[in-house]
Amino acid sequence: MSRNKFPPKPKYDPDAGPVYLYGLHTVRAALDNPGRIKKALLATPNALNRLKETGDIGKVPISETTPKELDRLLGGEAVHQGVALEVDPVSRFGLKDIADLKLVVVLDQLTDPHNVGAILRTACAFGADAVITTARHSPRETGVMAKAASGALDLVPMIEVRNLADTLENLKQRGMLVLGFDSEAEAPIRPRTDAVPLAVVMGAEGKGLRQRTRELCDEMVRLDMPGPIKSLNVSNAAAIALFAATAGRTA
Repeated sequence: MSRNKFPPKPKYDPDAGPVYLYGLHTVRAALDNPGRIKKALLATPNALNRLKETGDIGKVPISETTPKELDRLLGGEAVHQGVALEVDPVSRFGLKDIADLKLVVVLDQLTDPHNVGAILRTACAFGADAVITTARHSPRETGVMAKAASGALDLVPMIEVRNLADTLENLKQRGMLVLGFDSEAEAPIRPRTDAVPLAVVMGAEGKGLRQRTRELCDEMVRLDMPGPIKSLNVSNAAAIALFAATAGRTA
């Protein structure tokens, strides 16, 4: 029986292999982040020129490539725009690293990297000081997450915690109002006109907030939606929640 002497290369596994960021906005943000370790830049000539137009490339080694080669490396669904950057995962912060917390987003065991990335992007747009995730049942940093975040992964500190209950208690001790969101909550969200710092807590896809997380929230609220569908994808809900909770504030 004959054997293939040249078996196909194993497909790149973003959950186990090196971390590749891709897309012009995402790679630009990573290049501009002094805390990010950059290992290799793979780019088509056109993409490299576009990157150079927006800022310095730095000392990262550059390898010229083609769109087809990037498709093979990242998978055909990756919208890479002709560029990929091999990096070490972004440095994770601790609560003690951020002195003045005004607005944070807390994610209770969200597992979908698309959702986490989209929420990072929204948190950045609303000026959040940090996004808090759990060490267990949270996605590894991948190009999928970074692409959905559109650069926010290198702009908003991510804090990974082992015990979310202790973290919520810590936030309250630091003067934050912990606001939990659930489609079945009795009270609708209302705009906050005060200056009390807010921790907006979003539950996992499907199962929502865990019981202990609910118990530790100062308030449980829902998004008041008049249509027949009363729940949204968590990343969409997070965007509306942040707008609704902060729209009445002047600073």
